[in-house]
Amino acid sequence: MSELAELTRRLVARQELTSAEVERASASLASPEIAAEGKTAFLLALGEKGETAAEVAGFARAFRARAINPGVEVWSAKAVDIVGTGGDLAGGFNISSMVVLTLACAGVPVMKHGNRGVTSKCGSADLLAALGVNLEASPDKVREGLDQLGYAFFFAPAYHPAFKHIGSVRRQLAVQGRRSVFNILGPLINPGRPANVLLGVFSEAWVARLADVFDLLGTEAGLAVHGIIAPGRGIDELTTATANRVRGIGRLRSVDGVWNAAEHGFQLAPFADLQGGDLQTNLAIVEALLAGRGPVGLVDTIVYNTATALWITGRTGAVSDGVAQARELLLGGAVKKKIAATKEFFHS
Repeated sequence: MSELAELTRRLVARQELTSAEVERASASLASPEIAAEGKTAFLLALGEKGETAAEVAGFARAFRARAINPGVEVWSAKAVDIVGTGGDLAGGFNISSMVVLTLACAGVPVMKHGNRGVTSKCGSADLLAALGVNLEASPDKVREGLDQLGYAFFFAPAYHPAFKHIGSVRRQLAVQGRRSVFNILGPLINPGRPANVLLGVFSEAWVARLADVFDLLGTEAGLAVHGIIAPGRGIDELTTATANRVRGIGRLRSVDGVWNAAEHGFQLAPFADLQGGDLQTNLAIVEALLAGRGPVGLVDTIVYNTATALWITGRTGAVSDGVAQARELLLGGAVKKKIAATKEFFHS
């Protein structure tokens, strides 16, 4: 029996894997020598058992170690990632991408790690590429961008060669409608390793667990959030259209509860204000936002997330303290100029 098969047998018996076993499993999953069938069986058994925070943290450490280092350590201690797990099937606009640009205008270093749309029609990589980011930029160019633009986008396929031999298995599981640990690893393996995170979670049940994972990984400060649209239906965002399950990370660990728009000075919005679509639809929404014609709920949600990230990174003492600044940057022309600067930087 192969080592991966033995670990699969343990999972079927509902036994938790040790950190050493998770590392060995990761090596097998990333190996071209291991058959896809064995990898599929392992991932399904792990999902059926239910991944613990310690196991997920172990996989994150293993694939962080296998990632290409972009060499951005000088920024990491002050940087933040604005990221969602995806997989909520809510059809929301690319809120995090606009938050990245707004935060960069505020002088907060942002390191976003993402991919093209998988469970959505338009992923963060799709939108940011259309706004000027070169997804194939070298690490040197990415570092230069952090210095000049205030943000970086790490295109996941370019930084995780270990995923090359897992892709077919993930696609097979996706066709079957099956989730695996790889559906939630993306936000955990940002190659820039920013000290702070605002994490959108696909399921309310996973909010506390993923907060625990980031704690185990040593994240300095952050917030895991899930917008509750209706019982059993939600979005991997903090929004002004939903009640929001929140759990703190690191020095914000004591935060644990439900946030509503009103307590931070926003009006409750209809969820329709947050809907997105394909790339062309979302580009039209960006244009409307920057012209002051965007849906009120979407504007407020971008502002809400930006203000929350300013608080997470210690730029403000409370979420409400950053609302006016965030709104002015988004609507006052700064974000529009940032997009123009991005296009010039990557394509001049």
